[in-house]
Amino acid sequence: MPELSVVVHGPNTQDHLTGLLDSLAARPLPDTEVVVAAVGDWARETAGRHTPHVQVLPLPDGTSGAAARTAGAARATGRWLHFVNAKDGLPPDSTRTVAERLAELPDTVDVLLLDHLRSTWRSSGLPSADGPLLARAGHAELALDDAAYLLRLTPLLGTRVLRAGFWRAHEEQLTTDDEPHAALAALLLADRVAALPHIAHEDRRLRSATLPPVTPEQRYALVDRYESLLDLARDRPAVYTVLYEIMVRDCLRTFSRDGMPEDVAREFFHRASVAALRRRPEGHRRPAGPEGIRRSLLEEGAYGKYRAFQTANRARRAVRSTVRAGRRRLGAQVRDQQYRSALRRPVDPRLAVFAAYWNRGVACNPAAIAAKLAELAPHIHPVWVVTAENAALLPPGTDHVVPGTRRYWETLATAAYLVNNVNFPNDLVKRPDAVHLQTHHGTPLKRMGVDQMPFPAAAQGLNFAALLERVDKWDYSLSANSHTTRMWERAYPSRYIPLDYGYPRNDVYYTAGADDIRAVRARLGIAPGRRAVLYAPTHRDYEAGWTPRLDLAALADRLGEDTVLLVRGHYFYEGSASPLTGLRRSGRIVDVSSYDPVEELCLAADALVTDYSSIMFDYANLDRPIVVHADDWETYRTTRGVYFDLMAEAPGPVARTQDELTGILTTDAWHDDSAAKERAAFRRRFCEYDDGRAAERVVRRVFLGQDEASLPPVIPVGERTPAPAPQEAV
Repeated sequence: MPELSVVVHGPNTQDHLTGLLDSLAARPLPDTEVVVAAVGDWARETAGRHTPHVQVLPLPDGTSGAAARTAGAARATGRWLHFVNAKDGLPPDSTRTVAERLAELPDTVDVLLLDHLRSTWRSSGLPSADGPLLARAGHAELALDDAAYLLRLTPLLGTRVLRAGFWRAHEEQLTTDDEPHAALAALLLADRVAALPHIAHEDRRLRSATLPPVTPEQRYALVDRYESLLDLARDRPAVYTVLYEIMVRDCLRTFSRDGMPEDVAREFFHRASVAALRRRPEGHRRPAGPEGIRRSLLEEGAYGKYRAFQTANRARRAVRSTVRAGRRRLGAQVRDQQYRSALRRPVDPRLAVFAAYWNRGVACNPAAIAAKLAELAPHIHPVWVVTAENAALLPPGTDHVVPGTRRYWETLATAAYLVNNVNFPNDLVKRPDAVHLQTHHGTPLKRMGVDQMPFPAAAQGLNFAALLERVDKWDYSLSANSHTTRMWERAYPSRYIPLDYGYPRNDVYYTAGADDIRAVRARLGIAPGRRAVLYAPTHRDYEAGWTPRLDLAALADRLGEDTVLLVRGHYFYEGSASPLTGLRRSGRIVDVSSYDPVEELCLAADALVTDYSSIMFDYANLDRPIVVHADDWETYRTTRGVYFDLMAEAPGPVARTQDELTGILTTDAWHDDSAAKERAAFRRRFCEYDDGRAAERVVRRVFLGQDEASLPPVIPVGERTPAPAPQEAV
């Protein structure tokens, strides 16, 4: 019996079935079968071209989605069933990840929940909002009564993998053409559920103009859906309350959509009102504010009042929008006038502006350059651009300006030097006698700049014309290796001068001594003799929030008392709920997401575990072990785009699962001869120019105007001495 049956069902709508079956056939799995319940001749012919990789079950045109699912399930022989609509997709290698997780689950689990991507006719690979909820569930096996929040997951049957015995026991209740009903019912009927917080399904939304018009009966059926689901949750207060909230929210959202005929809207509102009042949990409180008013009017059945409230709200929003727009225009005019006035002043050759990471503070390459500038050219005054909320975190005595203020625009207008590791505003004027230095903030594995064009998930909202206008203002572009120089030429095509000097932020890896390392480890609470492993994953463009790829508590248990896990979340997720909240405070797991500078964390760590983060290129300077945890490499590579195959050129051992990672870290594999050879090759390629004197080269060339021949030469990789390892320092 195979572990998993992928049941593909439905017609070959817009030829999406071809791509879906191609992806499944590309890497067939020995413990997985594919059954295609092919509706119509085109689907049958498409599936037939993929035999013997798939079993084809021909079904006549017009067979409903529910009937096709049922027929496919009857043919399937796997222990688990994954229903995938023929219009949808499966990200590369996701089926393998699902099958591996299923193999771990006991028969007491009925449903495995997956994360997904969203695609439309105009964009693809967009993140869902489900990641944080799945991360909250973790790797535990849960009863829904203890995790009712899981009902808020997007109701897609393709993100629920059902145990075959569970499906057969509840087949009648789960067989419906109302897919959200089936998806929610599966949760309500399950004894226990488990989560896999990984992207394993692609929900393709077809253009509404290609679909049949929605009938009044289909709109009214929304209310009936929730009435029947609430019956399943009748004696489960926590579950019932969450489901009731979902019903009310869904009904109000459906009612508010434009295009519903007046008579249909009135009848829908009436039915939703009856259900909201009759099904309201005892003692349930409405939320405050406008949402509470909406729910009150719904329960009253006050259709006319609700429409009036909608109209008034729209009018208020329009007025507020007009007022805000007017204020913005006036403010922009004032700022523009101040800026234009400042641009008429001479450029100040003793003034330099620094910024890093969208004005977060003193950090990265700009910080290292500013420090060396104070040593070699103290006559040049540095001013940092920092947001108001981060200004309080600046080192004492740091001169700074807050974006949007008068002094901010005056400083940008008159500074002779502008240094940033990201971008200055689009409307910044490039003065002929001002120098713009782009330091960047990493070696590119993922596609950057104009190379993101073919990858919509990565390029959401990116204005490529504006990007190139910013690039055209650069005088210098900094690189840590020749790979980076070549990729910047592709990603940011313009006439700037590449500086193959190394990254100044990495100088510390060659200048720090044993005392420095001991001091950092003491600040982090790492006792002498304990091994520190830094776990620093990157963000995914196809996820709405940080979804931990590892069960950190379980990993810490396996690594033992002598190992401390330093966990560094990506800065893109600052301000969002931390998935580390709730982990026991034993001192073996330390959340260092807010610790700066990150270079100190690297100095303190005996080894690095990462996925696709550019931190690996910086950490490699220390010549310490690096382990890559690449559980979703195929999805990342396909969705984000990459410049080289990390799996073939990794800086050390590669783990595709948590078990593999644990095996590497609990044996000698993380630091054996094979790992050392891989790391040496990686260092030769990507630590090419980093030798501890990058900041000096930058200051002498850019700020002091010295020629290339007078700069410190780059020391070859094999002749450098990095900072001592922590155990040596202790």
